[in-house]
Amino acid sequence: MPSRDDELIDNDQDAHSPATVSKRRAPVRESRVNGQPGFVLHSYPYKETSLIVDMFTRDHGRIGVVAKGAKRPTSKLRGVLQTFQPLSVSFSGKSELRTLIDAEWVGGMLPLEKAALLCGFYLNELLVKLLARDDPHPALFNHYVSTLNELAHGEPAPIALRKFERALLKETGVAADLTRCTTTRAAVEPDGLYVVDPERGARAAAAVESWPIVSGKTLVDMEREHYADPQTQAQSKQLMRFLLAYHLGGAPLNTRQILIDLMQL
Repeated sequence: MPSRDDELIDNDQDAHSPATVSKRRAPVRESRVNGQPGFVLHSYPYKETSLIVDMFTRDHGRIGVVAKGAKRPTSKLRGVLQTFQPLSVSFSGKSELRTLIDAEWVGGMLPLEKAALLCGFYLNELLVKLLARDDPHPALFNHYVSTLNELAHGEPAPIALRKFERALLKETGVAADLTRCTTTRAAVEPDGLYVVDPERGARAAAAVESWPIVSGKTLVDMEREHYADPQTQAQSKQLMRFLLAYHLGGAPLNTRQILIDLMQL
């Protein structure tokens, strides 16, 4: 299993990618931010001694920062900028790429190990590819923290991932209400069969469909975050794979393929 972040996530995945879901006007950036809760999503070398770090912060969303001198053996940042570790970060600048001033480890979370670690990289890749920079999502940040904790404490990975995938699409504004049929506006029937249009939402399945067909019960279960039913787990996996592929615009998910190959998640 790869041990470096950049073996799992492509370096050139920023807000200008056609796969980016959130596309809003560029916000006014504060010149300096202190003590912001955040996580490292991905980092890669910059010049001889520095790093460019993609971070997910609570109040500023996904941001890019330059960590000057972070690769030096004596740098305070060298052992701090690790994935899945809660940090308190300070940064400055008004450009798209800010300067990291300080980062401190907060603690309080168990480390991810084995399969849970790979699931964590999958979450990070989703955030890098589907979130525009400087687009705050505090509710999604809290969901990310909760999902990391669930994975670290041995909660079933398929269920934790489905909940996060659904929360991500909701937060980026592309997830319709799964409990309503878009063509009739009536509530979906638990015994009915449906497909989910990525742009509109659920509709009754036709005799021949190229999209995944799921039961109405699966759609209701997903909306309520009830995944105890094995059928709901199986159908939601196929549905979310289809919806994510659509909103990614065909961009591959490196970690998703590894998870499919190793764990069938």
